Amino acid sequence: MSNALNTMRGRFDFEHIADWIRPASSVLDLGCGDGALLALLKRDKGIRGYGVELDPDNLLACLKNGVNVLQFDLEHGLADFEDDAFDYVMMSLSLQTVRHTVPLLREMLRVGHEAVVSFPNFGYKPHREAIAEGHMPVSRHLPYQWFNSPNVRFFTIADFEALCTHEQIRLLERLAFADGEVVREDPNLNAEVALYRLGRI
Repeated sequence: MSNALNTMRGRFDFEHIADWIRPASSVLDLGCGDGALLALLKRDKGIRGYGVELDPDNLLACLKNGVNVLQFDLEHGLADFEDDAFDYVMMSLSLQTVRHTVPLLREMLRVGHEAVVSFPNFGYKPHREAIAEGHMPVSRHLPYQWFNSPNVRFFTIADFEALCTHEQIRLLERLAFADGEVVREDPNLNAEVALYRLGRI
């Protein structure tokens, strides 16, 4: 089994993302890591896709896993891609690492007909409890200490939905999870990860 498919087994969100992607569609995966999600979608959905990644080790892993990948910094936007170039533009558990959040979301929905994003929910109850005890939270999806974290944005499900309303981004679907299970009751408090399918108004 490829490294990508081994990695996929540890990412419960990949299965749900795959459910949203139409067969034989075109996909751009931003911050694609080792290409595990694209490898899964290529295998199971027959998609045509590209990844975007900056880390040299991940670039090499993508190539080994048979994933087409481009190297550039997402902070500079997606100007190299034409309008509506892809059916979907995805960003899985990386949105919190981007400084220019709103411009990137706009670019995702310019380049793609739909966007799929997931992120760790800073409003998750154990995170709130850590802050109440006087410490920045460290968890499975926020695994870094405050002084070495690549994350530059800390936001909640409620924050993200308020931003989408302000920016006139359609919330087509939402799933929220804790311990890999879907959370339906008060996800802003009880979910550690949120996953969205977004569209244009």
